[in-house]
Amino acid sequence: MSSGRGVLVTGASRGIGRAVAAAFAGQGDRVAVHHRASEREARELLGGLPGEGHAVVRADLADPGEVRRMVDEAAAALGRIDVLVNNAGVFLHHPVTGTTYEEWQDAWRRTLGVNLLGAANVTWCAVRHMPAGGRVVNVTSRGAYRGEPDAPAYGASKAGLNALGQSLAVALAPHGIAVASVAPGFVETDMTNEHLKAPRGDAIRAQSPFGRVARAEEVAAAVVYLASPAAEWASGAVLDLNGASYLR
Repeated sequence: MSSGRGVLVTGASRGIGRAVAAAFAGQGDRVAVHHRASEREARELLGGLPGEGHAVVRADLADPGEVRRMVDEAAAALGRIDVLVNNAGVFLHHPVTGTTYEEWQDAWRRTLGVNLLGAANVTWCAVRHMPAGGRVVNVTSRGAYRGEPDAPAYGASKAGLNALGQSLAVALAPHGIAVASVAPGFVETDMTNEHLKAPRGDAIRAQSPFGRVARAEEVAAAVVYLASPAAEWASGAVLDLNGASYLR
């Protein structure tokens, strides 16, 4: 088996997750690339990762049975799971005054099912394969604090993920496992490209005094640090990564 740690990254076929997977592989770790319905993109990423021992795993994170099977497959492929990165998420537009009651319920069910319950279930399964020295890093959002008026379930799910991470930081410390979160603002990804086009894009970039949004690689660098052996004392922390666009 190749050297390096075994790293499971959810939602790794594109965007932040893709950058995170590449960053871990670039430092010699073995990565399980999770996707839900992006087999082609996941395989393309797999083929371009440096090193060996990587794998592709698939699951709908809203399905607890699929989650358990996927994590077990990742653990079998990697030998163990030293690092879990809960990155997968969905963002659904559902303003409270602009949806039917049925649409409102569906948006909440789908968003919480992936962003919060899915992450909770992946974590429960992954820690069964995680030795002392393990790391869990959650990718949350500035929206957990600033609010998401057009996607309130998204903001609530990310606030819940922050709280979950802090609860598990206390629960898992006796097992030698540290848990931390990174909360980005706008990041330049496939998911946000439409929003970043002019004229709205100019206003989004102006939210930061740097006059830009984050690059996915910047978020990946923070995740890699929080997953490092040096970051045990950051357990329980939520790292704001928004270019001073929102201060709390």
